[in-house]
Amino acid sequence: MKEISMIPIGIIHSPYKQVKGMPIQGKFKPGVKAYVELKSEYATGLKDLGDFSHAILVYYFHESLKEELVGKPFLENNKHGIFAIRSPHRPNHIGLSVVKIESIEKNQLHFSEVDVLDGTPVLDIKPYVKHFDVRDNVISGWIDKHFQNTDMPNKTLLK
Repeated sequence: MKEISMIPIGIIHSPYKQVKGMPIQGKFKPGVKAYVELKSEYATGLKDLGDFSHAILVYYFHESLKEELVGKPFLENNKHGIFAIRSPHRPNHIGLSVVKIESIEKNQLHFSEVDVLDGTPVLDIKPYVKHFDVRDNVISGWIDKHFQNTDMPNKTLLK
């Protein structure tokens, strides 16, 4: 296969300077805010994104220095295949987060529901569209047992 290279379109400015204290998903700390600062040449691409409530950020796990095919997720001690967890230690180190759009100002997308380290390079931004992205009858594999009768996993397991 042909090698693929990407150039970041911007950078995330987040209050999380280290993994400790960062939630496993941003929805578990909804009041935390951050912003994406796009390179000026991409600012026009934010046109009309403010009409959406949420966006999907696609980014590069720049602090991950290893690659694993099996890893231990935050919610348990059992190991799972890398494609069944959201570990940063994956081939290509690509991550994604659904965030709540707070505002857009010039080349900055301000958002809440943050689960990304400060300085993370952004590769793409997509609108979250309920008509496309929400599915019925979803099964979430090994994760489902951590959410039986609750919307929040055991708090002692959240980082």
